[in-house]
Amino acid sequence: MELKAGMTAKAELLVDKTCTADVWGSGNLEVLSTPRLIALMEQAATEVLKGRLEEGMTSVGTSIKMSHTAATPIGLTVWAEAKLLSFSGRTFEFYIKAFDEAGSIGEAEHTRAAVKIERFMEKVLAKRK
Repeated sequence: MELKAGMTAKAELLVDKTCTADVWGSGNLEVLSTPRLIALMEQAATEVLKGRLEEGMTSVGTSIKMSHTAATPIGLTVWAEAKLLSFSGRTFEFYIKAFDEAGSIGEAEHTRAAVKIERFMEKVLAKRK
């Protein structure tokens, strides 16, 4: 499938106890944690690329600049909408917006890089030696 700037994808999540700041260690409140929101944003970006990379390739996150602007309690659904802004070679730039049922909760600029799975894992596992 062809990859084009402007392509979008969405990821969503029902906030439960496992998503909260007290569980993720980023605070002590039962609200959606910033690390979990970042993971949801990355998930939305990976959905844009899903099925569009060469066989044996995947993407990894390399940077994210994120603002978490509103808290979300347990029981609400949150979603992230990722838009592919540009790509060059193996680098992909995204803009991501996040929402809960009450409105906007955050935004991010995110970069991903395409990697060869086998080579990437060989390098990672070599760290054990």
